[in-house]
Amino acid sequence: MNPAERRSITFTLGSVMLVMLLAALDQTIVGTAMPRIVADLQGFERYAWVTTSYMVASTTIVPIVGKLSDMFGRRMFYLAGLMIFLAGSALCGAASDMTTLILFRLVQGVGAGIVMAIAFIVIGDLFPPAERGRIQGLFAAVFGMAALIGPPLGGYLADHTSWRYCFYVNLPLGAIALLVVWRFFPDLGRSERRGPIDGWGAATLIGTIVPLLLALSLLGDRHPDRSPWIGPLLILGILSCIAFINAERRASEPLIPGSLFRTRSIAFSIVASFLLSVGMFGVILFVPLYVQVVLGGSASDSGSVLLPMMLGMIVASGGSGLLITRTGRYRAFALGGLATMAVGLIALSRLGADARLESVGAVLGLVGLGLGGVMPVFTIVVQNAAEPRLLGASTAAAQFFRQIGGTFGAAILGAYVTARSNDDVTQRMESLRPTLLSTLPADDPLTAPIADPGVLLDRVAQGTIGLPDPVIAALRSSVGEALSVAFLAGAIAVIAALVATILIPEVPLRRVRHPIVAAETAGGAAG
Repeated sequence: MNPAERRSITFTLGSVMLVMLLAALDQTIVGTAMPRIVADLQGFERYAWVTTSYMVASTTIVPIVGKLSDMFGRRMFYLAGLMIFLAGSALCGAASDMTTLILFRLVQGVGAGIVMAIAFIVIGDLFPPAERGRIQGLFAAVFGMAALIGPPLGGYLADHTSWRYCFYVNLPLGAIALLVVWRFFPDLGRSERRGPIDGWGAATLIGTIVPLLLALSLLGDRHPDRSPWIGPLLILGILSCIAFINAERRASEPLIPGSLFRTRSIAFSIVASFLLSVGMFGVILFVPLYVQVVLGGSASDSGSVLLPMMLGMIVASGGSGLLITRTGRYRAFALGGLATMAVGLIALSRLGADARLESVGAVLGLVGLGLGGVMPVFTIVVQNAAEPRLLGASTAAAQFFRQIGGTFGAAILGAYVTARSNDDVTQRMESLRPTLLSTLPADDPLTAPIADPGVLLDRVAQGTIGLPDPVIAALRSSVGEALSVAFLAGAIAVIAALVATILIPEVPLRRVRHPIVAAETAGGAAG
């Protein structure tokens, strides 16, 4: 490798890692502040929607931008994605209610999906499969560093300033990242052989993902004006899925080539990463709610208990990435990581409403070790097995199904937690009513003959101010029981991922890049 090519690769990798740090910081900061956000904007029943809307957008865009970047190059999409992400961050910080916040998170998710998709594709552009374990380990370390910084920062901002700064903090960091990308990111991946853009495939993909995820999210919404939409949305999503499969069979340049699934390594890697994401997002989404509502901790507490998980993830991902690069073998790391993560999630589901924060942190440390061990594996397997001309599409497909697993997991588990909590609180309301009448002002909404259980849950998320102890205990028990089932469901999903991983063959990792990619990269950084 000549000095010019090495310099180009170094600066490109640095710019990608900077943008990944920004996107990862956003997820960890916002996640910790979520209970405070929904309390301020009055919307416990839509707790998961703020995350689900972001993930719907970021998931749907991945295969679209992956294929387009194979055809037209990576750089312009990367810059556009970063600018969209920053615009969405500014809008989220200015949101006045839950509806506008959910809509602005969609915008932010589109930008995040674009930059994250291309980040993983660029690894395949620049490095042969045998070296990608080390690079994936670096990327995982970036996520881990963001996770170390993000939860305490998000908790501090939510407790001591305003949750709005959890979004505004992206803007100065994003301005720096934008300048670095503009200066150094080369135009990788441009294909000289281009077919027509798969517009019908993109339209039917959006028509599949958005209605299905909205329907799943609405399962936990007890509002009478919204529940009738569930059936039509499910039907629309299923019909669009059929149309999408048909469109991909006929397209000359499909977004998700069917040939990928005829390769055993790719097919089972996609299945395993899908299931892993269900379990992973069960932790990321619900641990702050568990700490703040069930255990009565602060936003800062929920950030602190996540630190052992992130430390475990950094150590395990860096170590497994280096060992994969050195040995060329990957199955053992995936199997060991998944088994460890499953044990941790089962232990988390058993902690209950009287657990100590130290116990929660220890269990999450075990989850982090397992997650870190498996994180570098599945993208490496897919890129090693895919044809070079389909590098972007195959990487994006793997990332798409990983994200769709997390999105479906967040939607389904979020709907369950919301519905179970509301149902349980509704059953307890009659016995709680005398206590509420004797301690609250007569004009308080909670003293109404038919009180909305969501109002009680929102009041708990705000810090239980003015509520009597028996009411607080009952509400925390309701939410805690629902979350225990959600954590256990995540463990079951991870065990299923373990079974799928057993079926992935151990194929030697290639140690050379594709010559066309190397020639394109040698052209130097743009600008």
